[in-house]
Amino acid sequence: MAKESLKTIAKNKKAFHDYFVEESMEAGIELRGTEVKSVRRGQVNLKDSWCSVNNGELQINGMHISPYDHGNIFNQDPMRVRRLLMHRREIMRLFGLVKQNGYSLIPISIYLKGSLVKVQVGLCKGKKLYDKRADMAARAAKRDIERAIKENNR
Repeated sequence: MAKESLKTIAKNKKAFHDYFVEESMEAGIELRGTEVKSVRRGQVNLKDSWCSVNNGELQINGMHISPYDHGNIFNQDPMRVRRLLMHRREIMRLFGLVKQNGYSLIPISIYLKGSLVKVQVGLCKGKKLYDKRADMAARAAKRDIERAIKENNR
């Protein structure tokens, strides 16, 4: 059994700043025409994107895939709603959690798994302002500690 290569194309760093990621799962994405070439070149932005469930289908909204430079009239709208591919049971479980418990579905990263384009979707709960401040303070403290240790080792 060969090891499949994973190549990260884009990460949604804002998601980790604005949300607590409770759980994450992998989904395929339905792309059309030259979108695959643009994704392979890394021309993807997940910054303000989110996922929703409509008519039993999981969809990604607000994801920007730049039009392929050498494309033609078949280039797609960069901001169009794209369908994510998951098992229906998983989609319905996520839909129930989002509706009842106040979770959000946020795309965390997009990557290549072998020759397929995959999206990592996170089941997230929103952070309050004081949570964001606490995270920034903890990160700064960790950075200062590492800097002090590095200075002492010289």
